[in-house]
Amino acid sequence: MDWHFGATAFATAVTIIDPIGMIPLTLTSTSNCAPHKRGRIVDQAVLVAGGVMLVMGIVGPAVLDYLGITLAAFGIAGGILLFLIAIDMLFARPAGTRATTDEEREAQSGDNPAVFPLAIPMIAGPGTLASVFLLVNLARGSLARYIILFAAYLAALAITWLCMRGATRYMHRIGTTGIHVVSRVLGIILAALAVQFVINGILQTPLIHR
Repeated sequence: MDWHFGATAFATAVTIIDPIGMIPLTLTSTSNCAPHKRGRIVDQAVLVAGGVMLVMGIVGPAVLDYLGITLAAFGIAGGILLFLIAIDMLFARPAGTRATTDEEREAQSGDNPAVFPLAIPMIAGPGTLASVFLLVNLARGSLARYIILFAAYLAALAITWLCMRGATRYMHRIGTTGIHVVSRVLGIILAALAVQFVINGILQTPLIHR
């Protein structure tokens, strides 16, 4: 088993989705919902997000190839995007890649925020999809790595589901300060992973091999 790739995939999946950070976002988006309804919304959101990530992971490489975008170029661009998200996490700022203030306000006024904004873009946002593309690139056609990648994101989604399901209880115990501390730690890890993705992309460019 490729433990190094597995650790990279799991760390990337958990840090970019940020299950702990989803706790206040879940409470905000479902503030007008009854507790039993909130549970169903969370279930739907995680399933939809997982489906979107799976589909994009399958068709992503073909789309990049059709557009003429090299994996090296996407690796650099994706790494930069992840680094910007990491900065937002480090400074406890709301990430624009997840949902804007207007989008969160619209979600509160809606009946079912499962698909928008919980599934997209809060769980399966641009940063998450970029990380899926990057890791599919690192898998390099290896079936074993694809299985590891699938398991890593499945585990991250399971952790996210648990955090969202128990959002009220965890928010009471952890508090806003605790959530910010965990998000900052994950932000540091994500920043390091983002830099590594950029380095890998640079090393894969044709100019480096001339």
